[in-house]
Amino acid sequence: MDNNQIIRIEKLKCEYKENPLGIDVLKPRLSWHIVSDQRNIMQKAYQVQVSKVGSSFSEANVVWDTERQESDQSVHVEYQGAGLCARTRYYFRVRIWDQHNRESDWSPVAFWETAFFQPSDWAASFIKADIAIEESQPEPATLFRKTFSVQGKVSSVRIYATSLGVYDLHLNSEKVGDCLLAPGWTSYNKRLQYQTYDVTDGIRNGDNAVGVMVGNGWYKGNLVWENHQNLYGDIRAALVQVHIVYEDGREEVIGTNETWNSNTGPILMAELYHGEIYDARLERDNWTAPDYDDADWRQVTVLEHPKAALVAQENLPTRIVQQIKPIALIHTPEGDQVLDMGQNMVGWMQFQVKAPAGHQIRLLHAETLDKAGNFYMGNLRRAKQAIHYICRGEGVESYEPRFTFQGFRYVKVEGYPGDLSLDDFTGKVIYTDLATTGTFECSDAMINQLQSNIMWGQKGNFLDVPTDCPQRDERLGWTGDAQVYIRTAAFNMDVALFFTKWLKDLKADQLPNGGVPFVVPHVLDDQSYSSSAWGDAAVICPWTIYLCYGDKHILESQYESMKAWIEYIRKQGNNEYLWNTGFHFGDWLGLDAKENSYTGSTPKDLIATAFYAYSTRLFAQT
Repeated sequence: MDNNQIIRIEKLKCEYKENPLGIDVLKPRLSWHIVSDQRNIMQKAYQVQVSKVGSSFSEANVVWDTERQESDQSVHVEYQGAGLCARTRYYFRVRIWDQHNRESDWSPVAFWETAFFQPSDWAASFIKADIAIEESQPEPATLFRKTFSVQGKVSSVRIYATSLGVYDLHLNSEKVGDCLLAPGWTSYNKRLQYQTYDVTDGIRNGDNAVGVMVGNGWYKGNLVWENHQNLYGDIRAALVQVHIVYEDGREEVIGTNETWNSNTGPILMAELYHGEIYDARLERDNWTAPDYDDADWRQVTVLEHPKAALVAQENLPTRIVQQIKPIALIHTPEGDQVLDMGQNMVGWMQFQVKAPAGHQIRLLHAETLDKAGNFYMGNLRRAKQAIHYICRGEGVESYEPRFTFQGFRYVKVEGYPGDLSLDDFTGKVIYTDLATTGTFECSDAMINQLQSNIMWGQKGNFLDVPTDCPQRDERLGWTGDAQVYIRTAAFNMDVALFFTKWLKDLKADQLPNGGVPFVVPHVLDDQSYSSSAWGDAAVICPWTIYLCYGDKHILESQYESMKAWIEYIRKQGNNEYLWNTGFHFGDWLGLDAKENSYTGSTPKDLIATAFYAYSTRLFAQT
């Protein structure tokens, strides 16, 4: 085409991701951006080509060619080629024609890589540690390790991993990837995500070692305000599978089985609500090095756990997305040393210290100070949000947690030796790594601050599931909160995958009669279902994702769930056009609520019937 009339294709995506590694979608959807130096350029037609085999796109190995398609569609173009193979990389490229029939060059080549399509693709087994733990004591994090040998030049190496709990993966003394609190929170007994890692550059010719550390997380740790434990199971386990492909075509698989070894390490306690206890004297240096001596480690036991619930990672991972420094050191009237982060945040503190072996430092986290200016934790209820660090005593030590998170602005520091320096502390902000897509700014500083608060609120409550709060003993995926906020969320950030994953759990936890839980994943009692405005998330959320992202597939995949919710409502009471029976939260936290009441004065049957009408209309449009 004429170089003076530039049209180019950028930002190729597959299932909303750029070059996704390890997906299990049988007919993935492709999208692209059109860039031009002119205004009013429209796509008239497109051509997509997909190839496999080799290290990049190959015309000789094309498995799907749309040829020229007369269409302006540039999002969610569904792959219609030959059936996909597991553990295979597919390359694709795109070109388009505009309304003047000018042809673009081929786009840069992008790819997607498949993971597993069926349980039988897994050769590994879940393994558990046979380590005696005193019943009255917290359960320390578990370490699993395995050495293996690589003989020859490798073409690619992948690790597929998940856990019953939350895990950190290591290879040859290095952490693999930057995702946190994997595998994330799903309705574990029905859906358990696994992650895929490209570790080709981390493999050595000769001896190697892989290790995984597992903590309680959402699977068996404290959840909900009654300090419930073991809501999904009472045994932590790891599932890891290493696939090695050599340049000569050989393949080798190393998976978790009875030949792995296990032990405990420095994390003596890790709970999402309560924090961590870390004894640096118990660190096992280079415990995933090939030459590490694990003679005193114990052999593991295979845990018979079904693999039918395994699904490839759907949501984007939780990561450290931002780092902030404290802005002040406060000496409270009660004599405490308190760091002010200058911002209510979610994540944890990283700090450095030099102290003798056995010296103990304690960090407590809170959102506010009381009227007198003292550190205040009353709103946390039973959540302790405490970090307890025991020094190793060898020079300057650096520490940050890994299997917990806190919601806070203020940090009370106890036991820190010498003068406390702000330079020794850093706040690590963590949330699901969603791209910012919308911003707002105006001439009113107060409105700008409101928008900033909204963004920080979303960061703090979009940690793998859309939660209600990130600090106290709750942090649950309340369906009412999700449906009322989802449109704002989609303005601020790209939340398509975030809600796609969460809605699958809503569907998984939905009752046979169509009732929808108050929270998703469902961890409350058997009566905690089907309030109006809360259950309506089953309809409102997928419809909003469709409106914001043009995603018809989410309507297709959630259709039966949406229909079941409408039918549930229709069958309530004696009048199928009214909803005036059952429990409803009503106008929750209404400003006109009476003292010691959470509900406003608007009649609950009015609210219920209004949502009934609204969801029914959206479902009819669906």
